[in-house]
Amino acid sequence: MEKFVVHTGTAAPLRRSDIDTDQIIPGRFCATHRRSGYADGLFADWRSDPDFVLSQDRFAGATVLLAGENFGCGSSREHAVWALQNYGFRVVISPRFADIFRANSLLAGLLTVTLPTQTVDELWRRAERDPATEITVDLHRLQVRTGELVCGFELDGEIQARLMAGVDQIAATLRHADDIAAYELRRRALLPRSTQAKILPT
Repeated sequence: MEKFVVHTGTAAPLRRSDIDTDQIIPGRFCATHRRSGYADGLFADWRSDPDFVLSQDRFAGATVLLAGENFGCGSSREHAVWALQNYGFRVVISPRFADIFRANSLLAGLLTVTLPTQTVDELWRRAERDPATEITVDLHRLQVRTGELVCGFELDGEIQARLMAGVDQIAATLRHADDIAAYELRRRALLPRSTQAKILPT
């Protein structure tokens, strides 16, 4: 998993709320469980519309997605996260995420940042006014910055450390393999023991 410490990129302003995972990537693109090859399926049912944000050349190369309320609702499919990553997004910013989608994102290394609605509105306006506007997401300082606008955000400390180190939960656990092995050795002495059964004469 790629480390995430500080990322600076342009943004795609997606002014829609309640976008579910079937809209993020329709089910017909989810036939396999590999984690790559989903970029073409991202918002596939909307990208034929020339007015859709990802169909506009001026937002090409955006790595920050600015989404509306309740982003990622619906089914729990991990393909929605993979499709966003495969397309090139490193961060999704929204006033509120569906819980399962946010959990899947943070496990896979896609940073989801929750900001107040008025702040997301301002970021939308800036990106629409000038698509070259860069947004910096600083995971170390827990800040989103663009121009003079600086806004803090919250994230669980364990998740923050894991993303900054670029490790998933399994890799993070295996960092403590020696301690786990030592604990298991000590624990065995405390476990109940059985003795061999004696056969009594009849």
